[in-house]
Amino acid sequence: MKETTIRESANHYLNRDLSWVEFNWRVLEEAQDVETPLLERVKFLSIVSSNLDEFMSVRVAGVKDQIKAGYTKKDFSGLTPVSLFKRIMKRSVKLVGEQYRVYRDILRLLAREGILFTDYDDLNASQKKQLDQYYHDIVFPVLTPMAVDQSRPFPLVHSQSLYLAVVLLKEGDDPEEEPYFAIVQVPSILPRYIAVPTRVGSKKHEFLLLEQLIERHIHTLFSGYLPLSVSAFRLTRNADLTINEEGAEDLLEEIETQLRKRRWGAPVRLEVRKGIHPYALERLKDEFEIADNIFEIDGPLDLTYFMKLAGSLDGFDHLRYEPVESVYPAELADADDVFEVLKQRDVLVCHPYESFDAVTDFICDAADDPQVLAIKMTLYRVSGNSPLIQALGRAAESGKQVTVVVELRARFDEERNIAWARKLEQAGCHVVYGLVGLKTHAKITLVVRRDKDGLRRYVHVGTGNYNDNTAKLYTDIGLFTSHKEIGEDASALFNEVTGYSAPHHWQAFGVAPADMMEQLFGKIRREADNAAQGKPARIVAKLNSLSNQQMIDELYKASQAGVKIDLIVRGVCCLKPGVAGLSENVTVTSIVDRFLEHSRIFYFENAGDAEVYIASADWMTRNLTRRVELMCPVFDPELRRSLINILQLNLSDNVKARRLLPNGLYERVRPGEGEKPLRSQFEAMDVRSWKTTAREG
Repeated sequence: MKETTIRESANHYLNRDLSWVEFNWRVLEEAQDVETPLLERVKFLSIVSSNLDEFMSVRVAGVKDQIKAGYTKKDFSGLTPVSLFKRIMKRSVKLVGEQYRVYRDILRLLAREGILFTDYDDLNASQKKQLDQYYHDIVFPVLTPMAVDQSRPFPLVHSQSLYLAVVLLKEGDDPEEEPYFAIVQVPSILPRYIAVPTRVGSKKHEFLLLEQLIERHIHTLFSGYLPLSVSAFRLTRNADLTINEEGAEDLLEEIETQLRKRRWGAPVRLEVRKGIHPYALERLKDEFEIADNIFEIDGPLDLTYFMKLAGSLDGFDHLRYEPVESVYPAELADADDVFEVLKQRDVLVCHPYESFDAVTDFICDAADDPQVLAIKMTLYRVSGNSPLIQALGRAAESGKQVTVVVELRARFDEERNIAWARKLEQAGCHVVYGLVGLKTHAKITLVVRRDKDGLRRYVHVGTGNYNDNTAKLYTDIGLFTSHKEIGEDASALFNEVTGYSAPHHWQAFGVAPADMMEQLFGKIRREADNAAQGKPARIVAKLNSLSNQQMIDELYKASQAGVKIDLIVRGVCCLKPGVAGLSENVTVTSIVDRFLEHSRIFYFENAGDAEVYIASADWMTRNLTRRVELMCPVFDPELRRSLINILQLNLSDNVKARRLLPNGLYERVRPGEGEKPLRSQFEAMDVRSWKTTAREG
């Protein structure tokens, strides 16, 4: 291929990592939005920080590994690792600068509401006395000063923990001599912010950050030395796990070993407080061998603590969104027996507008029903005290065959999943860790029940995790069904994951990595053929991310054939929409609002005989080729209509929607002249706005 052709081809795609940075900008916009309740803006500010932490520890870490290895090949967007890293840094530094500008604005607004983050020196004598006592009684005993000199090497600095770098002068020494250096970890076991005793006659809520209290009393840790400066710093290490599945006799033990190694991952990012002592900065740079990913922060490091603050303040409900009252699905609300309902009809639920209790009840009812013979389920991420775990254990103890596919490699949930796996095994469940080299990301439950007319399979397929906590925060779709083909496919899927089974010819499902991508390509090509023949042709896909080059190329071809394509992509999107001769028939919409848009819904016009699917998979290479994923058709025409209504709500959003431009930036969608504002998430809270009544029988 000629160089000019390579360059032209690269111009067809946006870079995945730069697209992710733009997504985090959209999250920051929610913290900037004056229409967003103040404590909700605080939460979004915190989310920006936690998002950046994961991005740096995984994606940027990978780019730095490529640079270190001397890898110079361009990715499909035309960027080498070096050029990509430079662009990431430039955009990320700007993002962080804007984040802290917003932080200062929010602090001023909080102060007007009587919520203040104060400096120690601004406290009165009584407040100082009580905080001094707190320091000596609670904080001081936990602190460990760690000197760094010839006899004491630099201690291990944990990833994403907060530390203080202390520059010291020994009493009586010449100030011109090289100073002494030490670090102190700010203990994460203690609250990051301390409630300051209320002033007499005041109703204000005052807080002091823990590191400021320690800094004020730093001299208590270094008797005989004079502190010249105290500066906060924070290190981010490479957190990606390298699992040797082939060589691991026990995957659980291998992952536990890798989790311990994570604390020694290579340094990726160094955050320091603006104005840090030059000597301290040089010591840190030398120790971590990092010079090109340093963020000087004009404010407290690590704003993730803001999330807990926003949720813990009492008496400020007027600064929050009104609580959402999730409704129990009407089709199941009055049912004495959920299985009798599902014998007659499929049921579709959309969280958080409809309660996750319907899923919990389905599994709990199956666990307690004497006619149920077996329960099979995948678990990717579950909540800290999941009732589902208890139900599965109860079912196994009662003699039912319970099989649970636990994904131990769910990033940053590995330890929790290991604990649940052991608990399930102790209860008598068959626990399987999936297939070598493939994460099990499909969300499915199969219940085998002895009905009066014989054995029947009942299935729940979801787009999101079996997690009752995130189901209140994420938008997701779930389908309950006893459809024969779906039930048979569900059995085959579990047999492939848990045993030795030849590849199955799927009747209903699309399964990755087996055939989902080819099925999707076939449906996209069919739409292109229909468009070429003048038949109705349209694709609407709701996803979290779109980054697979082959998938993008198929969509480009369909667009060129005349297919109208509307993509609703919350996060990463490497496709360039609206480019003449390439993608002029493609639009990309991103919605960032109160809830995390998480559902995957695929619509294909199919010449007037529409097909609609729900899925666990995004259109990313990892989902389509390196994970066990599931795409399930929705057969009931009324339920399909409900999903189409949800897609239409998203596409009609003119309050929280952004449209992707060909240059990779996004612009807000605003109501047109005479057009009413439509906020899709708020509209969907009235379930009647999208849900149609399913047919009986």
